[in-house]
Amino acid sequence: PMAPEQTASAGEPAFERDGFTIKPLAHFEATARVLSRENYRFGTEAELSPTDLALGWGRMSDSAVIEQLDIDQGGRWYHYTWHAAEPPIPLREIVRSSANMHFVPADPAVADLLGRVREGQVIRFRGLLIEASRADGWRWRSSLSREDSGGGACEIVWLEQLETG
Repeated sequence: PMAPEQTASAGEPAFERDGFTIKPLAHFEATARVLSRENYRFGTEAELSPTDLALGWGRMSDSAVIEQLDIDQGGRWYHYTWHAAEPPIPLREIVRSSANMHFVPADPAVADLLGRVREGQVIRFRGLLIEASRADGWRWRSSLSREDSGGGACEIVWLEQLETG
């Protein structure tokens, strides 16, 4: 029922991972329902983040609401449409109560757990919202808001801990 919790990072230093510089932006944790899952194998982003999860909390974790939506993912985007003339809950609430998150597993054990997450599960996780960059100028920065949508609105999560329910 709760929105993700985000707290400012305390000036934690950037670190290196497989040729990428990872800069912590905020501490981040949530309990949410998996609305959809998409794996990626190609592209720079996939080198860091092999899995995106569309997640919902609040009423976007309620089966009665979710059943009235068609939810899918592709190209690192999360899409939803509704069956009726109006969405089952206000559109602004859908935006505030769901997100596409790009997950960067912090270690192989977390990567293994992430690989087993399935649509419909409730997960609990903890990590960092990050900005990733490379020496060639490539850059990927997490959103720091749950109020945004569209390009740049996804969270990029350095995933340190994951529990499935």
